[in-house]
Amino acid sequence: MDAPLEIAQLGNDILRRKAQSVERIDDPKIQSAIDNLIATARLKNGVGIAAPQVSRSYRLFIVASRPNERYPDAPEMEPTAMLNPGILSHGEERVKGWEGCLSVPGFRGLVPRYERIEVEYWDRQGRHNVRELSGFIARIFQHELDHLNGILFIDRAESPQDLVSEEDYWNLHH
Repeated sequence: MDAPLEIAQLGNDILRRKAQSVERIDDPKIQSAIDNLIATARLKNGVGIAAPQVSRSYRLFIVASRPNERYPDAPEMEPTAMLNPGILSHGEERVKGWEGCLSVPGFRGLVPRYERIEVEYWDRQGRHNVRELSGFIARIFQHELDHLNGILFIDRAESPQDLVSEEDYWNLHH
């Protein structure tokens, strides 16, 4: 049974460290981490989750967009493990959008991100993928990639006014 893992919270130094590359995707520890990350994202209503958020220093995250109580308008997609990911190119346009984070509970931030990105990653079978992502899925990818580099969404907000409590966010936007 894949168990949900404890989420590292703001202040835990693993969230501020650069994660290590995954050398062997077929390593049972890596495959187990993927299953546990997917289970944790589902249980915690996350649309993405990165290994450092569960105290694992791997360049691995899950993009698992689906409508839920935290993100009611999220598009539906199959949970996808992305290992050793990177951005190959991006469009000019950056768009501000609201983000939250399981590691920074109680807050939302208005964060500028590229609207369109071309990315690469290895999937859990060890296949190399190159994809173009846009909109909310591109936002999730950029948010999770930041986690692998020790950056949190609150670091990307352009001003303190762009950070609000979760309660104020819901009052303002729903």
